[in-house]
Amino acid sequence: MGNRTEVPYGTLDLMVLKTLDALGPLHGYGIARRIEQVAEGTLELNQGTIYPALLRLEQRGWIASEYGVSENRRKARYYAITRAGRKQLAVEAGNWRRTAALMARLLESER
Repeated sequence: MGNRTEVPYGTLDLMVLKTLDALGPLHGYGIARRIEQVAEGTLELNQGTIYPALLRLEQRGWIASEYGVSENRRKARYYAITRAGRKQLAVEAGNWRRTAALMARLLESER
């Protein structure tokens, strides 16, 4: 897999919510490709990763879905962030910022 990494545990929900908040409704393939694009080739998402996450987020009420027609004229399920999802995005983003700040302090500290 070269320099590609696995999705860090607990971050996929945040990535999906942020992507939908920023870009609006997208189908699962589009969400995965956008996250990979932002990751600049360091992350690879497959169907076995993205679709269970979408199902979990929908079950929690953080995203909603409906069928539409994709760019290639195929029936596709489009996902959109909900009001509850926007609230959760704020919570998740705050948690991630605190964790990243902690890790930065730990990595920069002297022995």
